[in-house]
Parts: sequence; C-alpha cells; structure tokens
Amino acid sequence: MTIEAVDPRARGLRTGRRDDALGVIGRLDWVLLAATCGTVFYGLIAIGGITRHDPGGSATNRQALYVAAGSILFVAAILIDPGFYRRFSRTIYVALIAVMAFVLVFGAATRGSKRWINIGFFTFQPSEFGKVLLALALAALLADRSKQVGSIGTPLKAIATAAVPIVLIFAQPDAGTALVYVAVLAAVLFVAGVRWLHLALVGAVALTTILAVLWFLPAAGVNVLKPYQAQRLTSFTNPSNDPTDSSSYNLAQSKIAVGAGGLRGRGIVGATQTRLDYLPANDTDFAFASLAEQRGFFGASILLLLYLVIVWRGLKVVTASGDLFGAIVAAGIVFAFVFQVFVNVGMTIGIAPITGIPLPFVSVGGSSIISNLAGLGILQGIYARRRRRL
Repeated sequence: MTIEAVDPRARGLRTGRRDDALGVIGRLDWVLLAATCGTVFYGLIAIGGITRHDPGGSATNRQALYVAAGSILFVAAILIDPGFYRRFSRTIYVALIAVMAFVLVFGAATRGSKRWINIGFFTFQPSEFGKVLLALALAALLADRSKQVGSIGTPLKAIATAAVPIVLIFAQPDAGTALVYVAVLAAVLFVAGVRWLHLALVGAVALTTILAVLWFLPAAGVNVLKPYQAQRLTSFTNPSNDPTDSSSYNLAQSKIAVGAGGLRGRGIVGATQTRLDYLPANDTDFAFASLAEQRGFFGASILLLLYLVIVWRGLKVVTASGDLFGAIVAAGIVFAFVFQVFVNVGMTIGIAPITGIPLPFVSVGGSSIISNLAGLGILQGIYARRRRRL
C-alpha cells in the first residue's frame, strides 16, 4: 500500500484564508474600524470647538494632518504580520531604549521637562510611541518563555525589561506616561498567565513603592519627586484644599467646567471656562472638561460610548488572537488605552491624580493621536489573522 502526498493547496482542501492585502482587509473588525473612525471624527469636532477662541486659533487643521499621518501607520500596521514584530522584538526594544536615552541627552526642554525631539515641522514625543513598542517587546519575551511563566523568574525578567524605559521616562520627568507603561506591564503579565501569587506580590511591591515615593519618603525628608509633581499627584486626595493654591487650582476649574456643562452643554460661545481661559491646558490635559462644558453630559457620553466600543472590540481581539503573542500584545495596547481614558477623565472630576496623560483622539498633539492609531492598526492586524474555524 502506498501513501501519496497530498498538496494542501489542492482544490477542495483550501481553508479560504488569504494573507494578501485584500484578504487581510476582508477580515478586519468592521465594528472596531467604525468606532475608531467615529472617535477620530468626533475628536476633530471637539478640538474645533475647544480651540476656537485660543490665541493661535483653531487646531483642527493641524490635528487633521496628524490624523492623516496616523492613518498611514494604521493601514501599514494592518498589513504587517504580527510575527514580524516578534522576530524583531529585540531590535524594537533596543530602539525604544536608545530613543528614550536620546531624549534625555538631546531632547528639547519645555517647562523643565525633556520629552520631545524637535524635527522642524513636527515635535516628536517618543514616549507616546513607546507604549506600543513596550507591549510588543514584552509580549515576545513572555510568549517565548510561556512554558516557564509559572516560575517567578519569568515575571521578574519582564519587570526588569520594562523597568529600563520606565526609569528613563520618569527621569524626563514624565510620571504620567511612566504609569501608563506600568499599566502595560500589568496587562501583559496577567494575559501571559503569570500565577496569581506572583501577581499579588508584584502588586504589593508596586503599591508600597508608590506610597513610599508620595508619602513615606517625603515625610522622612527624602524627595524622589519634585514638589510640583507630588502636589499634582496627591491634590485629588484633598478636595477641601484652598482652590486658589496652585496645586488645586486646575482641578477646581476643571470641576467647575464639567458641572457647568449640564445635560446639553453651554455651547462654544457660552462656555466661559474654556473661552475666557479660566481652565488651564483646556486643549491638552483638561480637554475632556472643555468638551463637557461645551457639549454637556450628552456630548461627553457620546465620546465615552465610542471609547467603550473600542475597548469591547479590543478585548475581543485578545480572545480571538491566533497565538499567545498576539493576545498579549492586544492586551497591552487595550489596557494602555483604557488606562489613559480613565486617568484623564478621572482627573477632570477629581477621582484620579493629575498626571498630564492626554485624552486619546481629543487632546491636541500629534504624537498621541498617531501612536494610538498605530496601536489600533496592530489590533486590526492581529484580528485579521485570527483563528478560523474550518
């Protein structure tokens, strides 16, 4: 008896899966794509109203250019097989560390911080893109060591890997973005299957470190953070502070703006907190407060619902991923997105620390919107290559 080799490409045995551009595009998550487009479009509308009375005029056109650049990366990320990132994960990680170190040495200093690289027509903030790059690097590390994920050595190695860029960002100083990187680390460890005991130990150490930096060490005369940083991070825990104090003024004005919006908003002209510049950083840190004042509860709810759809479909990408690497990457990107939304919205109403984390697709700035579009493009690329039932 002889056994003939069967060509899996023979007619009748094909899976129907195509990995060319048209095949990948045909398998996209169209709900996620619609939510992404809707959020970007709504963000541009919001930015137009928020910045209409700013000294430099409306920032809509500039943001539209950033959207166009981000859309190119979005499409490119869809077409790139996620396996490419895994093969070159070490290169990605080295590039991440190199550019962070470059910022500290040669970056443009603004208000005492070195976070940006000025390339003439665009001020580039590498730490925004680092959120996605860190998720890729950590996912490759944990996926390659999936059989040893139950041992304490694997999460410790992941923590050590993440600690380098976190420390470099913290030194810029940019405590807010450093917290986003910590959120990425927590998400990838959880989805990789790290034992609950190890996660609890890591969480306890992280909580102790935060308490020590913000309260215990300063009480002993050791200041890890600069005074203004500590005040911004802890002001929300003391809502009864004098609102004229510099550490509480921003939060007080933000609460006034959100409350003044009511159900339907005060409109662009009637939003005096934004129009008369009572609300600091109304187009960046406190963009949500400006949106709430102008468009009210209903307008803010539209944005939050769009975010919710993105998160929902992003979590579906985690569960539908074709391999562990893709699931871990998706988890890191989605949780970073959720964390940014929660902290930014939370700080405008006094339930989260004031960290300077931008509101995705609404806060003015190119690096944030481009990096978020790139991250969502990677999610789509992972989903398009998901497992398919035959």
